[in-house]
This record gives sequence, structure tokens and C-alpha cells, in this order.
Amino acid sequence: MTSSSNQLTPLDIPSILRQAEIKPSRGLGQNFLNDDRILTRIVEAGEVSSADTVLEIGPGLGSLTRHLANAARVVTAVEIDRKIFPLLQKILQPFANIHLVCGDILEQRLDQLDLPPGYLVVANIPYYITSAVIRYLLEAPVKPARIVLTVQHEVAQRICALSGDLNLLALSVQVYGAPSVMMRIPSGAFYPPPKVDSAVVRIDLYSQSLIPTSDLDLFFRLCKAGFGQKRKTLRNSLSGGMHLPSAVVENRLKQAGIDPMRRAETLSLDDWQKLVDNWKVNGI
Repeated sequence: MTSSSNQLTPLDIPSILRQAEIKPSRGLGQNFLNDDRILTRIVEAGEVSSADTVLEIGPGLGSLTRHLANAARVVTAVEIDRKIFPLLQKILQPFANIHLVCGDILEQRLDQLDLPPGYLVVANIPYYITSAVIRYLLEAPVKPARIVLTVQHEVAQRICALSGDLNLLALSVQVYGAPSVMMRIPSGAFYPPPKVDSAVVRIDLYSQSLIPTSDLDLFFRLCKAGFGQKRKTLRNSLSGGMHLPSAVVENRLKQAGIDPMRRAETLSLDDWQKLVDNWKVNGI
């Protein structure tokens, strides 16, 4: 079964908040998605089916949650704001397949939320926790099959950067899955409207990370060192970040078939794997 906006009466977010005498929290990054057509398209972007269990982060007043509940078997929604939580419970009371949790997703143990293997994540998350949430989900003991998030448009573009123009966030995501931008969302679709446009980014996770699990710690150490001084050559940035003489780093780069004068953003995932392999052989 798929979500259908015809089955739901759109929520009047400004009116609901006014009646409850609640103002959106800037501190919690609350921008409520208020366009039912876009909400429907987000569920479609996640390919949510009646067999799926969905984790939603930051349901707010339940706009997206209701559409997810129409399409999924079960929706587990985690909301941090204790002030709007009773309102959320009231709005979602008609839906028997929604499990609401009041708490901070970054402090939740996903294995205690009863999420089966292959669950989906579909959410309109606050901008300020984007990187932390993505990292949290990608490194979770029980990983989702697919992640669909509404994020800043610029951040979505960074996540989906191609080889030759990579960044630390892109590498952190693309080692675990294939990202793609599904659609752009104008700021006017939110209440209150943020200052920038958003985008829906979808990440389809691989069955195994592209870098072996045992090598991931070293991979991220090297990446962070490489991007730590972005304007510098790899020889200099890795020398400073890994606390090794530049001559040693230059030799290791050459052994891995990488020009020491290149910059971190020009390396592909394959290049980073070669660098990891070389570092393991020569000692960390």
C-alpha cells in the first residue's frame, strides 16, 4: 500500500501551534514541513511498502508520520521535544501502527527500538544534527536498508559529490552506501520557512561497507588528516594529521601510486583504500 494524500486531511500547522500556544523552537531547529504533495513524494522516494518498518526522526506534529503510517507496516517515531509530544500523541491517536518515543535519537540504542533488519529511515531532520544523525545511522549495529532525509540543499549536494570533488562528508556516506538527490524543496514548503532551500537525499546502503570493517578506523583517520588542512597537498596534510615526517608520508603515497602533490578532494574511494593498505603494511 502506498501513501495517498486523498486519505488524509492536511494539517494546519500554524493553527495547531497557535491554539496550543507553542512557538517553533529555533534551538531544536524546528521547521515543520507543511506541503502534503511534497510529503507524499518523500514517502514515494523511500519506496515505503506495507511490509516495511520505518524509523522517523523528529516527527514534530506528525505531518510526515501520518503519510508513513498509511504506507508502512509500522512506524517508530522519535521526538525530542517534550513540549509538543502530548500534541503529537493526540494528532496520531487514530493510527494504530505508530510507536512514539520521546527522547533524543542520538542517545537511543537502535537495537532497543525493535527495528528489524532492513528497516527504513525516512525523516525531515533538523539541519543542525544532519551529520551526527547520518553518522549514527551508518555506524549503527543494526543498519537500515535505506535512508531518506530532508536536509539543506547544499548539504545534499556535498553528500552526493563525485570523485574528483569529494569531501569528508561524502566519503563518510559513500563508503557505506550510494546517495542520490531525489528532489529539491523550496523553503516556503516549511513553517516557519528556513533561510535556505532543502533537498531530499536518499542513501541506499550496501550489504557491506566498501572499506572492510576492520580498516574503517584507519580509513577515517587518514581521511580526517587529509582534509584537516584542505588547501595543503596530501604530503603536508597527512604529515601534520598523522604526525609523521613529510618524507615518510611522501614515500607512502608514492608506494600507493598517489602523487604526493595532489589534494585530498581529488582522491577516489579506491585511492583511499590503496592508502589504507599501504599504511597497514608499513605500520600505522
